[in-house]
Amino acid sequence: MQGLQKEITNTFFQTLEDLKTKEDLKLFFSDLLTPKELEDLTKRLAIAYWLHKKRDTQNIKTNLKASIKEINEVKQKLRTKGYKLALKYMEAEEWSNKWAENFKKVLK
Repeated sequence: MQGLQKEITNTFFQTLEDLKTKEDLKLFFSDLLTPKELEDLTKRLAIAYWLHKKRDTQNIKTNLKASIKEINEVKQKLRTKGYKLALKYMEAEEWSNKWAENFKKVLK
């Protein structure tokens, strides 16, 4: 990566790190990306999550309105460090939400 491009990329990721709240991130990405680009990114993450949860291709295709090509592209990247990291955080969030709900039921 060239010097200027590397600096711009680092600034981009620093900006993401500095955006602390979900609301700030939503605002930023809704202005940065077109609705279609945002839909494509979120769909890829959903496909990855459902593949990780062992949902079959037809289920993903039907429910997420994803093409076989989109599903296969994500499938090929599922074992990369970035996807693994995102899935790890998603699983942790799912686990904490599940236990928070259980505690709420017990405390009622």
